[in-house]
Amino acid sequence: MITFAYPHLLYLLLLIPAALGLFVWARISRKRKLKRFGNPETLAPLMPDVSSYMPWVKITFSCLIMAVLVIILARPRATGGLDSDAAETESSRGIEVMICLDVSNSMLASSTDDEAGVSRLQRAKFILEKLIDKMHNDKVGLIVFAGDAYTQLPITSDYISAKMFINNISTDMVPTQGTAIGAALEMAMNSFTPDEAMGKAIVVLTDGENFEDNAVEEAHRASNAGIQVDVIGLGAGRGVRIPVGRNNYMINPMTGEEVQTRLDEATASEIAKAGKGIYVNGASSSAISDVDMKMDELEQGEFSRKTFSPQSEQFPVFAWIALILLLIDSIVVTRKISWLKKYKFFSKEEGGKK
Repeated sequence: MITFAYPHLLYLLLLIPAALGLFVWARISRKRKLKRFGNPETLAPLMPDVSSYMPWVKITFSCLIMAVLVIILARPRATGGLDSDAAETESSRGIEVMICLDVSNSMLASSTDDEAGVSRLQRAKFILEKLIDKMHNDKVGLIVFAGDAYTQLPITSDYISAKMFINNISTDMVPTQGTAIGAALEMAMNSFTPDEAMGKAIVVLTDGENFEDNAVEEAHRASNAGIQVDVIGLGAGRGVRIPVGRNNYMINPMTGEEVQTRLDEATASEIAKAGKGIYVNGASSSAISDVDMKMDELEQGEFSRKTFSPQSEQFPVFAWIALILLLIDSIVVTRKISWLKKYKFFSKEEGGKK
């Protein structure tokens, strides 16, 4: 039996019928255009290299390659047959951590007083990758927020998926601008499993500029539910401009002046205090270890999870198939093959004789 580590990526297979539909439409459009110039049978001798079936061979190989590549991305695994021990269920003890990452436009600003410094969003990604590296038996989920909050990764013990999602995060993911930390906290609270014996924590990475809701009140609610809220502040105390393209900066449409953004440590600290967690500055060299140590105080709960041996991974098989198909596709042409021209695979009967 074959299972997939990222089954949601199989939706990309829908691109194949879409590609076939475009190909068929292009072929029909081509025939219509040829008919404008005359009878297709009369025009055929004028196009001796045009093949009626090789384009179909070409599109068939292209669709097969697309299908195999999607399967590779979905990471197939064998969980039965000869390798019955490929997937094993083991018990682990750990906590659940929901990460809430601010992706508002202000996160494009520098994380330091130097406007040419690394952006707050890039700094946040670095911190999260290092924080996940410290997790071993814990579960992690990801929420991004700006004016609204969206779940990017439900609670899981798949750290590879978590890092993949983190690397792909951008400020374009949330269409509504703003900073709704409270909405993100509420969504995070609803994302945990019902297991009350397992310690739960929310880690918020933001510049603290909250404009949409009462984040402190939501942090209080989380604390009352037994959920710890830790906040990592990103940015500097001095106001810096927000870049929007090369050598351009965000302008306030009401005043026509350049927007200045700064780290609001007071608000960030208040949220952490209400959530009975800690506030750390993301620029601190001990930020990651401080948050990790705080989460270590939480009670660990027991849960079961499936683990896969390296032998269960099937993507190398599909990778070889993709390579072979690519090599074949590279030598397949859409015109007639010269050495096959002397052979007539499809001939018409004339007067009862071929």
